[in-house]
Amino acid sequence: MWNALPGPEWSEELARAVAATLASGRGALVVVPDGRAAARVDAALTAQLGEGRHALLPADAGPEKRYRQWLAVRRGSVRAVVGTRAAMFAPVRDLGLVALWDDGDDSLGEQHAPQPHAREVLLLRAAQDKCAFLLGSRSCTVEAAQLVDSGWARPLAAHRDQVRRTAPLVRTVGDADLARDEAARAARLPSLAWQVARDGLRHGPVLVQVPRRGYVPRMACAQCRAPARCRHCAGPLQGQDASVLRCGWCGREESAWHCPECGAFRLRAQVVGARRTAEELGRALPAVPVRTSGREHVLDTVPAAPALVVSTPGAEPVAEGGYAAALLLDGWAMLSRPDLRAGEDALRRWIAAAALVRPQSAGGTVVVVAEPTLRPVQALVRWDPVGHAVRELAERAELGFPPVSRMAAVAGPPEAVAQFLHAVELPAQAEVLGPVPLPVTPPGRPRRPGAPPPGEHWERALIRVPPGRGAALAAALKAAQAARMARGSGEPVWVRIDPPDIG
Repeated sequence: MWNALPGPEWSEELARAVAATLASGRGALVVVPDGRAAARVDAALTAQLGEGRHALLPADAGPEKRYRQWLAVRRGSVRAVVGTRAAMFAPVRDLGLVALWDDGDDSLGEQHAPQPHAREVLLLRAAQDKCAFLLGSRSCTVEAAQLVDSGWARPLAAHRDQVRRTAPLVRTVGDADLARDEAARAARLPSLAWQVARDGLRHGPVLVQVPRRGYVPRMACAQCRAPARCRHCAGPLQGQDASVLRCGWCGREESAWHCPECGAFRLRAQVVGARRTAEELGRALPAVPVRTSGREHVLDTVPAAPALVVSTPGAEPVAEGGYAAALLLDGWAMLSRPDLRAGEDALRRWIAAAALVRPQSAGGTVVVVAEPTLRPVQALVRWDPVGHAVRELAERAELGFPPVSRMAAVAGPPEAVAQFLHAVELPAQAEVLGPVPLPVTPPGRPRRPGAPPPGEHWERALIRVPPGRGAALAAALKAAQAARMARGSGEPVWVRIDPPDIG
């Protein structure tokens, strides 16, 4: 398990590992989360091996090009492959190395049945082909920590002194600081963030990470942060302040809102999108260029000249010479997500952005707007993602959560779920939790896997088995689902193994 140092050089390190494997006479396969990462590894392999020595299999390539590359790999004329998720099945001959970068990225897991994850597929291929397995990331997932804890894998990380020399300085702004900060009450950025941004702009570009794209802010109670919802349909309230609020679902105006949880009357923007953040920063610093990077337009690189670069997580461009500073805004929005990986995923996204900042010795500073006492924030300050994953693994073992135990989620209409649970022959020691109602997908929002369609009432039951019984659980669920399909049952039942949204 390779924990990479801060900086953009990880692709060159992967290229060296592939070159060493090819020199030994065996093939190599590298899987990365997206096309931008694949392009970086492709360029590094071309510089290391020369033209025509490897195949590139990105998701956005046309079918003709992908098929031509696939045939070259199948026939053995190319022995090195780099690509996105689907490349995990590439038929590389005499496989000597399988490598995966950033296994915590959601795009590495297929949402359609049988929902394979690139990490699990490559682990199976490494065991079957008796080849090396390299799992690299700047952060660390709980699954990677479990592989090391079980003795299956060995850690590969730099000494703490070297990590501190290459990492930037990380400073925090929590709720107590925001309450005392006049600038934070009047604007979105606390005084410390403004100061770090202005100082950084004297020496180069400054990165601003915003948790979501878009423009319209969602509102929440300024005291307890409970979401502000419409009294008529429970939809989210939107607006600039408490005087002008409108429901995002039914369109009704709300003129006398108060928090049903704590009774407070003051509101704050729950999450402000990247576009609006860029406009606010542009007005505050009119002499500084502002660039945005997000789903509609993702930048690969930015020059070393002073500029504000507003980006959503995962779309951060690489700055020539590194960013002078970075602001990680609305950290609580990522930490409060209702799934098991909220803390792990927030830390991964923060480290990915902070790793692009210059070292502390060169003046690089990162400001994260999140409660300093929270474990992911402390892990970022110490630059210790492995320690965070180890502690998270110990807690999940104590609570019986994946990946230590195996858990399945069965979701669908109440009657269909009840019939499924009655028919399935669960293995010994299986524990059924629920079923409980599932929240309805809001209009205009993408439907998550296992979530009910708009207007339908679904329930979900969780089935948990101890370590070592996961295969028996999967076999029982598969048999029950096959029997339902053979009978022609019309109501759907969605079955997922180890779903992330069970927190």
